[in-house]
Amino acid sequence: MTPQKFITLLQKEAATYKSFIETDSQDWIVKGFIDVNKNVYTITNDTKVVSKIIEILLIPKLESFAKNNGLELLLPSKQNFYPDLTFRDNDGNLFAVDFKSSYYNGDTVNGLTLGSYWGYFRERDSVKNTDYPYNAYKAHIVLGMLYKKSIVDNEKSVYSINELSAIHSVIEHFVFFVQPKWKIANDVPGSGNTRNIGGITNIQNLIDGNGPFAELGEDVFDDYWKGYFNKTDARTAGIGEPRYHNLATYKEYLKSQSEKLKKLQ
Repeated sequence: MTPQKFITLLQKEAATYKSFIETDSQDWIVKGFIDVNKNVYTITNDTKVVSKIIEILLIPKLESFAKNNGLELLLPSKQNFYPDLTFRDNDGNLFAVDFKSSYYNGDTVNGLTLGSYWGYFRERDSVKNTDYPYNAYKAHIVLGMLYKKSIVDNEKSVYSINELSAIHSVIEHFVFFVQPKWKIANDVPGSGNTRNIGGITNIQNLIDGNGPFAELGEDVFDDYWKGYFNKTDARTAGIGEPRYHNLATYKEYLKSQSEKLKKLQ
């Protein structure tokens, strides 16, 4: 299976998830946690909690998707391993799929990080924090889940199972998208000094895969982020200041390297 065919199939699959995960009034089908006494405890809208529950809901759907398309779904052997999901076709081709979620206001998401630009991303033949080398995958894909936060006042309450309709969901109005990681990557880190690739924030551009690397190509994305250093890492590596910090300064850096090469010819 080609990467594009896999992406197209997954895009069609993800298009069905909105109706699966929302009620008719477009709020989340999840209301809280239930105990053996049928008490319902409402949940927080914390992104980490929300994203994990959505993953739990979607994995059975993705297992069916795999079986229906001649694929095998493989889960990571450890919790912090990359990627969240590995799909393998009958020819042994691997496709990496990472869940990414964030809340949005208007047409902009709060923030999206697309995984590390360190470790396995640079040491692409290693199995550091991954079951398969980064280079073993035919494509690295993001399954994005965006939502609005609801205004709720029920977090301190405990409900009975018969009072589900009285519980206001903590999130609503979902947007799903599927794109290769490089097409929705930004040219700045996700947050602070972390070693995470930042994602673009416009919702329509996320859906369309229209980031700054989209027209430049995956090879430019790879070269850019494999050579990216924050200030701390640049000092540790002995190169002083970072070589570049955005695409504009990356172009200047490549120009300077080209001029040095010309002097050696």
